[in-house]
Amino acid sequence: MAMIQFREALNQAMSEEMERDPNVFLMGEEVGVYNGAYKVSKGMRDRFGPGRIWDTPITELGFCGLGVGAAMVGLRPIIEMMTFNFSVLALDEVLNSAAKMLYMSGGQYNIPMVIRGPNGAAHMLSAQHSQALESWYAHIPGLKVIQPSNPYDAKGLLKSAIRDNDPVIFCESEMMYANKGEVPDGEYLIPIGVGDIKKEGKDITLVARGRIVNVTLEAAEALEKDGINAEVIDIRTVRPLDEEIIITSVMKTNHAVVVEENWQYASMGSYIVDVIQRRAFDYLDAPIGRVHTEDVPMPYAHNLEKLALPSVEKIVKAVKEALA
Repeated sequence: MAMIQFREALNQAMSEEMERDPNVFLMGEEVGVYNGAYKVSKGMRDRFGPGRIWDTPITELGFCGLGVGAAMVGLRPIIEMMTFNFSVLALDEVLNSAAKMLYMSGGQYNIPMVIRGPNGAAHMLSAQHSQALESWYAHIPGLKVIQPSNPYDAKGLLKSAIRDNDPVIFCESEMMYANKGEVPDGEYLIPIGVGDIKKEGKDITLVARGRIVNVTLEAAEALEKDGINAEVIDIRTVRPLDEEIIITSVMKTNHAVVVEENWQYASMGSYIVDVIQRRAFDYLDAPIGRVHTEDVPMPYAHNLEKLALPSVEKIVKAVKEALA
């Protein structure tokens, strides 16, 4: 098991799949000569050439549409958004072409494409570059949405996403690219739609995803000092959601708090609360708690940015309220 950065795990996943399948290629702004805005594609242009690592103009709608067309004729494009904040410029192609093509063609055209890049807050990138948008994409039938929390999951899930015959939205986090974790040397895949128990516990279930899983694990460690044994569920795949792993845990702990970087209104966290209410209501001993980003555009000032985001302190407070 090598200890590598999150960005290196993504690089390995893409490189291995490009070696395995000549139909896989990468395109996006600065992915080639510059090695990617966050160096995720470092060295890939030298290895695979400009024919498979495409530097594109600053036109998300255009190159996302090109990806849909490429997927329709049998290629497997990986499209890097410099940030998912810019992906809204391509929403027509994602929403009305990629997500609907299989249905509208009567099953004639699969769209095996991956749209990936940093999602959510970073350090002082302000309101227009700090939005977590995975709930938008999870709302759309025809899309699969993945949000890994560590290098091991990132590599295994990205390889599965590249091999999948449906369009996949793969949400990373700018704050995680330098995070390190153990990754096996040999090939492995993590199936889409399967969550993971990151920490077992008996007193309360904490459900999280992406970067916030790591914050939640810190909170669980802090809670241990107060004698509270929390179970941390990493859903890993936003859509399709592994409901069973959540319900099984809640049936054991009888308490739940849902933690996410999204805003409170109409978020994936709202849906997870709904799943627990519908399927495990009789097992709950208290209302389900929620921790989320404050209902404001992300501030630029670092101290205000920290106040807006979920934190260890907010999670600990929500857990203690749920157990009171």
